[in-house]
Amino acid sequence: MWVYFDTETVLMTQNHDPYNEAEALAELTLGKATGYDEVYNPNLLQGVPRKLNRDAISLTSTLPFHGFDIWTGYELSWLNSKGKPMVAIVEVQLSHTSENLIESKSFKLYLNSFNQTKFDSVEQLQQMLKQDLSLCSNGAVTVNIIEPKHFSTQRVIEFPGTCIDNLDIEVNDYSFNPDYLVDGTDDKQIVAETLNSNLLKSNCLITSQPDWGSVMIRYQGPKINREKLLRYLISFRQHNEFHEQCVERIFVDLKKYCHCSKLTVYARYTRRGGLDINPFRSDFEQPSINLRLARQ
Repeated sequence: MWVYFDTETVLMTQNHDPYNEAEALAELTLGKATGYDEVYNPNLLQGVPRKLNRDAISLTSTLPFHGFDIWTGYELSWLNSKGKPMVAIVEVQLSHTSENLIESKSFKLYLNSFNQTKFDSVEQLQQMLKQDLSLCSNGAVTVNIIEPKHFSTQRVIEFPGTCIDNLDIEVNDYSFNPDYLVDGTDDKQIVAETLNSNLLKSNCLITSQPDWGSVMIRYQGPKINREKLLRYLISFRQHNEFHEQCVERIFVDLKKYCHCSKLTVYARYTRRGGLDINPFRSDFEQPSINLRLARQ
């Protein structure tokens, strides 16, 4: 049985003794001492309902974006049919429409459970990963296993566009504040541009451990004041939220305050436990090939 939270149970009204967000998140293994299973165990996977966060930022069932959570796992290992250890990199794309996001520590524990498990072929392993992740997330998942003979295809890039990090600003408040974006556009200038920053930092919702990332914002619409945008991104510095939730919050805030007619928000976070998470949300384009940044 896969461990995930039923959305209707979590979101019961207060008159029915609600199983609220805090209680739901308390069930996660994240932040708790755990052992490491080395034999295949899909029960390790845990999902968190996306609805918990989306309700907080007024997202309805008709979402204003499409996209994926793009995962890269650098510590995938298993045994072949003769017991010989095998290694690979795994890429996973989890649809934004899935009911649940995958909790990262549970994903790590799940991948470790393959370490002493035999598979007859890479294809069998790939199918097992797809089946388990789809069931936990209750959504569409694609899985690509990159064997060592193809490791040379793993290139390092930098985000396209103009980096706004060199703006010489003074910062003395690190509380999350979307009001930095108020009056943050010049309606007389309609532009199409790509901006990026390496100063995105948020904290894990459960453990408060730092999550380091870079973010690319590609948009069309009134020209965004770059200083205001940078201050807004810096305000995530002590904000506690999962990677996927931060990206959706940025998307919603830019749409609300900056009136972008087209918008993409794509963040790539540094890896933890051999996994990096790279949420992509857009209302007009698809993500390019999964290429990592220098810090990943």
